[in-house]
Amino acid sequence: MSREIFGAMPDGRSVERVVLKGGGLTATVLTFGAVVQDLRLDGHDKPLVLGFDSFAPYLTQSPYFGAMAGRYANRICDGRFTLDGETHQVDQNFLGKHCLHGGVDGISQRLWSIETLEADAVTLVCHLEDGHMGYPGAMEIRLRYALLDGGCLDIQMEATSDKATLCNLAHHSYFNLDGGPTIDDHVLQVKAENYLPVDEEAIPTGEVAPVAGTWMDFRAPKRLGDAFAEHSIDHNFCLTDERQALRLIARLESPASGVRMAVLSTEPGVQAYDGSYIEAGMIGLDGCEMGPRSGFCLEPQVWPDAPNHPAFPQAVLRPGETYRQQTQYVFSKG
Repeated sequence: MSREIFGAMPDGRSVERVVLKGGGLTATVLTFGAVVQDLRLDGHDKPLVLGFDSFAPYLTQSPYFGAMAGRYANRICDGRFTLDGETHQVDQNFLGKHCLHGGVDGISQRLWSIETLEADAVTLVCHLEDGHMGYPGAMEIRLRYALLDGGCLDIQMEATSDKATLCNLAHHSYFNLDGGPTIDDHVLQVKAENYLPVDEEAIPTGEVAPVAGTWMDFRAPKRLGDAFAEHSIDHNFCLTDERQALRLIARLESPASGVRMAVLSTEPGVQAYDGSYIEAGMIGLDGCEMGPRSGFCLEPQVWPDAPNHPAFPQAVLRPGETYRQQTQYVFSKG
């Protein structure tokens, strides 16, 4: 375990970096955005996630590399929703129309504080003001990253609010399991019978469509480059109608490296994104060049735009309640 100053926010506040070791993993975590900057598996010499070696690019270039997304991860159409009869207009930071990942100052851009630090775990806390980005309620979010036996990155999230509000948190690492220039040769499996079709602005149409007979069918393992030869994925897989006990929801592996990743979560959906909009030519960890499709995201969460679709699983958090999510990324090789 180590703890150091890694950089500074524009207002001069220090950004800290901690290094955790345990369970066959080494993780580097920033207090900015609760970012997992780097993640390594013993016996594999490449990073498992995309990130930057220095802090400055996180402020200007990062498409949520390794960050926590919220207070509402994913999109809300027109940045507008009605809760308990009151309509709220939140930040419209996506295409100038919709809200993405809580707004331009979402938790991915906030400075978190370290509450506890151990050799293999860190607990971070973030406070959001009532009205922040247009959302009602002062919210406290507590996040614990822990490295468990068997190559497991365990992520536990809790949140409370003093007013009825929305709460939908998601971890946003871009995974690359072999260090190659793209994830096209990775193989994906998702335990989902349905998905959410989206319009040309990536907003759900409201339809819950079966994956059977479509390019979105990953019930059996499928090579990403084959599946996305004519498509780009930034879609929600519909796992269940409500939050459940921790269970396996997806697998990703690289035949080239032999590294496999199992994804377990409590959440009713998982957003899959192939990194098509990563800016070409960015320099990442170990000096590697990044670009479109350099990493793949699997983000367990409540379904996107749920506040505007009453039939979707909902993400309302009320006073006296505690939001809880657990997600695990479990790595192995060979």
